[in-house]
Amino acid sequence: MRYDKGHKEATRKRIIETAASRFREEGIAAVGVANLMSDIGLTQGGFYNHFESKDDLVREAIALAWQGTYERLRKALERSKHGGIEALIDSYLSAAHRNEVAEGCVAAALSAEIARGPVSLREAFSHGAEQTTELIAGVLPGKLTPKQRRGMAMAVMSTLVGTLVMARAVNDQAMSDELLRHGRRAALALAESAP
Repeated sequence: MRYDKGHKEATRKRIIETAASRFREEGIAAVGVANLMSDIGLTQGGFYNHFESKDDLVREAIALAWQGTYERLRKALERSKHGGIEALIDSYLSAAHRNEVAEGCVAAALSAEIARGPVSLREAFSHGAEQTTELIAGVLPGKLTPKQRRGMAMAVMSTLVGTLVMARAVNDQAMSDELLRHGRRAALALAESAP
């Protein structure tokens, strides 16, 4: 069967997008190649026309997921009436983001699993974390030195991710909402604190 030009790249992109969502929703280990390919109407054998291994796909999916987080936060900075770090924090710790596990932040969904994974996956994860740290650092108070700005950005990002993980994990909606509310306050206080 002869396919149109660009078909292979479009198929590869669809596999990566589906994997990025499924990995965040279910976990990397829980998503098998055969199951994933079947979900998008392809055979397991076809997988190897696009990727050398599942780890190869996971690296691509991690990169795509981080790109989505970065874009979500960048857009929050641009469209909010109050802008700045507060807009970024509000976007990240929103009820909508808490509820959108499959499309949400890869750090909140997969950090623990990636920490136990191979170095190549941790490298892909680290690259996305670095870009997001730089985005956060760019909206912190100007009186900070570059080193202070980076450290503060890492602390804010850790607060955001930890809060989101906890808010998703508890089984009490009121407690989850309370975690988001207090996490927003803590992250904003941290971001606005001066050394």
